[in-house]
Amino acid sequence: MNDKYERQMKKGVLDMLVLTLLSSEAKYGYQIIQELKEKSGDTFLLKDGTLYPILYRLEDDGLVTSQWSEAEGKQTARKYYLITDDGRRALYEIQATWQRITCGVTRIMKGELIYE
Repeated sequence: MNDKYERQMKKGVLDMLVLTLLSSEAKYGYQIIQELKEKSGDTFLLKDGTLYPILYRLEDDGLVTSQWSEAEGKQTARKYYLITDDGRRALYEIQATWQRITCGVTRIMKGELIYE
């Protein structure tokens, strides 16, 4: 049952995390998956089938754009995703909402945590 709740909680923050990673530089899909894994201490282990629908939705919403790189030598062309100005504004709003939610949850949970 724990996995169910963990999946639901993670799903709710993936857009924010992807936009956050793209706010520093353009990245391709596998790079985003690796950075989510590494920077979260293996908390976020995404598969292609999870990440790409998020990227496509963000692109449809105008929050990211994509462009193909040129193939150079043995390196194949890659599709890079870039955050847009609208994406930066949305990220700011999402982060503010996240802060409000986490503060509210912390206030409720403070002193109410159950340890096994």
